[in-house]
Amino acid sequence: MRNGRFFVGLAGVGAVVAYLMWTGISDSMVYYLTPSELLARIEAEPAFREVGVKVSGRVVEGSWERQADGVGVHEFVVADLEDPEMVFPVRYDDVLPDTFNDRAEVVLEGGFGPDGVFRAHTVLTKCGSRYEAAKEELAA
Repeated sequence: MRNGRFFVGLAGVGAVVAYLMWTGISDSMVYYLTPSELLARIEAEPAFREVGVKVSGRVVEGSWERQADGVGVHEFVVADLEDPEMVFPVRYDDVLPDTFNDRAEVVLEGGFGPDGVFRAHTVLTKCGSRYEAAKEELAA
């Protein structure tokens, strides 16, 4: 009888911990649309332009130049990671992250305008390679 209550209590505590872990993980997960998904969604539902979204992609090489002061309007093109032919222009009116470069993976927050330009209010870069050891360092 005592062991039965202990195991029921242990199962209850385990269930509460599992529930808290699941809700914590699902609340912190963020879904990014790909450029292909965003453009397909807008084509199917033009009112989707009004919705703020997060889009993940790669800056198209040669579509951007660093400004001397780093301040002002930045325009560049982002491509889908899976389908590099699927691209759209981006306009960002703030300072770009230091890790932003000509082939950076980016996460953009903003909206897709009726003129076909994504107006970003936030630009984040994904840059795992900057912090990884170079192949020459690993070989030593």
